[in-house]
Amino acid sequence: MRAEILSCGTELLLGHISDTNATFLAQSLSSLGIDLYFVSQVGDNLGRIVETLRRAWERSDLIVMTGGLGPTEDDLARESISTLLGETMQMDPQLEANLRENFASRHMAMPERNLKQATVIPSARVLPNPRGTAPGWFVEKDGRIIVAMPGVPREMYRMWEEEAVPRLAAYTGGSIFTRLLRVWGLGESTVEERLDPVLHTTNPTLATYAKSDAVDVRVTAKAESRTRAEEMVAEMETRVRQLLGHHIFGTDKDTLQSVIGTLLSTCQRSLAVMETFTSGLLASTITSHPGSSHYFMGGIVAWNPELQIQMGVPRETVEQFGAISPETARAMAGAIRQRFGVDYGLGVTGVAGPEQQEGKPAGTIYVAIAGPHGIVDGQGPGWRASREDQRRLATLAALNLLRLHLEGLK
Repeated sequence: MRAEILSCGTELLLGHISDTNATFLAQSLSSLGIDLYFVSQVGDNLGRIVETLRRAWERSDLIVMTGGLGPTEDDLARESISTLLGETMQMDPQLEANLRENFASRHMAMPERNLKQATVIPSARVLPNPRGTAPGWFVEKDGRIIVAMPGVPREMYRMWEEEAVPRLAAYTGGSIFTRLLRVWGLGESTVEERLDPVLHTTNPTLATYAKSDAVDVRVTAKAESRTRAEEMVAEMETRVRQLLGHHIFGTDKDTLQSVIGTLLSTCQRSLAVMETFTSGLLASTITSHPGSSHYFMGGIVAWNPELQIQMGVPRETVEQFGAISPETARAMAGAIRQRFGVDYGLGVTGVAGPEQQEGKPAGTIYVAIAGPHGIVDGQGPGWRASREDQRRLATLAALNLLRLHLEGLK
């Protein structure tokens, strides 16, 4: 099966955003055993989109489009496909009802221009989009397929993996099953290096993806049945886990916060945090997991050393070792545990940058956990990243240390 990717949006041509969707799709197509020959970008112009689509139609079996499915006048993916195929878009009553219900559930009046998102052509099947208002199209005609999806990454990722890929299985031969293994604590190149003994297998296939919260290892198998494909993935997963060990923290949609949430809930333990340069991001990330109110009791952002002291950190600790030190992180963890009366206290301090603080470089992080069996701590390596990225990386490092501790690995 020959495929190409078509990304729609003038903002791509102006360099305002990067085409991360095309990168994601290219990696996924490879793992599905589909040959990708061309990747194109085109602005929001009906004539140029149709021209690009026609060229793709002549040379490829599968065209994967992203962008142009919104409600505005410059969202032209539907119109371009219908023009290419000579089919008329018609309103789908069920799609219209779903669209109106979507807006009503948010207590918002629906602009009438959104109705274009409820149109289809005879050759198209609708791809549901529970994360947005724009459904996708799965078009089949004359032995070719067009998959049209929204440009918003979180909408597109879900639609591709859960709606489009299962439909493509009939054309790639047999059944395809994929599992993501989520990794923290190793860079993508290190993950690839460790996986070298199995990385070049053809079925199952392995691919790595650097995400903002992890490195994902995608294991994909193709077999005559779903059961056999799952068995093949499970066999490869065992080998991958042997190579990556405790750096694998979850699978598929797991996040570090969801994993620690499950661990805390299972053992019926509670948690509170005291953080400095992460500025509340740690507490916010923990509470992004549904059900966190059952185990997360609260947090304190203690930028000022005097506030740390007010919260129970011994003054002599701060004065002797500084506000950014492993000793202070341990004292913060113990103080918040005692003040909130929880099972685990998590203390995080460090340097967001770009300047040094207390003679320590940006990216320095000290994390400590005070729990029923004493205190454990860890230290960051001094990342070179933006101030926002320093906070994000520190938050994830703190969550991972807690995860390892709760799993008995630290």
